[in-house]
Amino acid sequence: MSVSEDRLKGITGFVATVECGNFTAAAERLHLTSSAVSKSVARLEARLGSRLFERTTRSLTLTDAGQAYYDTCTRVLSELAEAESVLAAQRTIPVGRLRVAVPHTFGRLHVMPLLNHFCQQHPDMQLNLSFSDRFVDLFEEGVDVAVRIGGPGNYPPSLAVRYLGCERLIFCASPDYLAQHGTPQSLEELEQHRAIVYDRIDGSTSPWHVTSPDGRVTTRTVPHRMALGDGEAQRAAVMAGLGVAQMATWLMEEQLTRGELVPFLPELTVPGLPLYVVWPRRKQLTPKVDALLGALDALRIE
Repeated sequence: MSVSEDRLKGITGFVATVECGNFTAAAERLHLTSSAVSKSVARLEARLGSRLFERTTRSLTLTDAGQAYYDTCTRVLSELAEAESVLAAQRTIPVGRLRVAVPHTFGRLHVMPLLNHFCQQHPDMQLNLSFSDRFVDLFEEGVDVAVRIGGPGNYPPSLAVRYLGCERLIFCASPDYLAQHGTPQSLEELEQHRAIVYDRIDGSTSPWHVTSPDGRVTTRTVPHRMALGDGEAQRAAVMAGLGVAQMATWLMEEQLTRGELVPFLPELTVPGLPLYVVWPRRKQLTPKVDALLGALDALRIE
């Protein structure tokens, strides 16, 4: 038995005796015999080398040393009870810190509103949120949960993955641009227009994805007027009437609704990249991760 365990021996019997006033009542509370409680207190006094009670045939009275020891014991037991309550709550209530990694633009537009609401619902949670379009190493960088657009076809067994759907890519332009240059009626006409493309993190530009006559989705690299390494900047350039673009619908939902961007050639709409939530499998059962995963389910793309 360790020193700390040895120091805790006899405290329960001693505290019960003080609070009940005698060994008999303390024994009833603890479901022990009166002799067992009396011997427990006697062993405690022997170990401490100090008398805790003044004993008479009719009563027990705390000595000064006994009173001081009782005050300390009740404080310690209270702190232990509080610590156990906190640990019990952590098994059911989301508390603590989570490090979350999200893509730049999708994270700002769609993940942040969910996380703001999540933090309002769980005031004892603290989130560290990083924005990056690169696929971070969750273990090396200490990330608890990552939202990813695209990624490897398969993940290692150490990572749990939840598929949330696939983005849709459509062609669009501003009303002013289409009024000035005309609305493309075919892929061949579209290729004659000014393209605004996405500049990838590796330095390449994102090609157009189109459906071939046999139904396969193929890629086509097109001459471009602008290449922008930020989705919102690409959208702004299209809204300014500088050209046409193929973009994911999640990037321009509000602009499409308000008529600030106009879709065309709907038959060329194709699936884009898949959306995933990824986390270390060993953290799957913690309440804080479970709660966050539940909140991120609202990102599902139908």
